[in-house]
Amino acid sequence: MNLSRPIRVMIVDDHAVVRRGLATFLSAFDDLELVGEASSGDEAVALCRQYQPDVVLMDLVMPGTDGAAATKAIRQICPQVQVIALTSFREENLVQGALQAGAISYLLKNVSADYLAEAIRDASAGRSTLSPEATEALIHAAQRPQPHYELTPREQEVLALMVQGLSNLEIADRLFVSRSTAKFHVSSVLSKLGVESRTEAVVLAMQQHLAEA
Repeated sequence: MNLSRPIRVMIVDDHAVVRRGLATFLSAFDDLELVGEASSGDEAVALCRQYQPDVVLMDLVMPGTDGAAATKAIRQICPQVQVIALTSFREENLVQGALQAGAISYLLKNVSADYLAEAIRDASAGRSTLSPEATEALIHAAQRPQPHYELTPREQEVLALMVQGLSNLEIADRLFVSRSTAKFHVSSVLSKLGVESRTEAVVLAMQQHLAEA
């Protein structure tokens, strides 16, 4: 971050009153500058390209493209931008989803102005800030026993190749089996993981490290 200029902040929230309140809050700090506002996830991604903020305050629950999806897209196209999830919700799946999408921090909207300002400064410097509720949710998730999917060694091989993006034909060639055998193994993997598609299987494998050696 260039210390000679304020930290450039963009606000993303589908409620105008929230955006207005956050804009007023930012104006009270000389080292924070509002450079853009977005009312949806799609708009946030587009404006991030345009304004190149240092930090984005991202609501999570919005119509259309939600905050987690917008965060992931922003981090892909503008990896230097840090995203703070700023939401009214403390649910475990939202905390995990936002952090997995690339958010550096997770805060609730009842946070104090000074605390939020410090979190923005920390985010711009690459430091994470988690609300106590978010920390509690992550601890609870870590303590929960992970499901055991009982994949055979061959199914684990197939899943690893799926994660690499290989098609059934390519999996068959790699494992020196017939295409029908590869298709059978893929179907078995989907069934044991309890998912409906290859994409869901890949996401689950990456989240729970199922395809790692």
